[in-house]
Amino acid sequence: MIKQINPSIRFSNQQEEMQLDVIHSYLKCSYWAKGIPKDLVQKSIDNSMCFAAFDGLRQIAFARVITDKASFAYLADVFVLEPYRGGGISKQLMSEILKEPELQGLRRFMLCTNDAHGLYRQFGFSVASSPQNLMAIHQPDIYTEISA
Repeated sequence: MIKQINPSIRFSNQQEEMQLDVIHSYLKCSYWAKGIPKDLVQKSIDNSMCFAAFDGLRQIAFARVITDKASFAYLADVFVLEPYRGGGISKQLMSEILKEPELQGLRRFMLCTNDAHGLYRQFGFSVASSPQNLMAIHQPDIYTEISA
């Protein structure tokens, strides 16, 4: 899928178009992946369905979906670069993700976020109906520990 939204903004899910330097530069400073090494970002891209927005040749937004393409998906690493926020790019990106043919008919599509709940609600996400059933191993400082 490559979709032209207007003459300058384009959406794609082609792995070869993902710009590792842009993605790593953002993620290593994010609250959820602070300090993540570049090689781990590449590994995550290689093993996920990735979606991006481009202004000309410059990547300006990113999201990835970890999935078995049958029953479960997890949305991760969603961002829009600061100068491009507020223009509907995140909504268009989410729309492209949820229209992806390989992500149809899933029993569960999850995400974990500290912000943007309003965005995700517009696309059908809600607080887990039984949050007490969810469990996790969470190591928030794992990337700083790896580099130490």
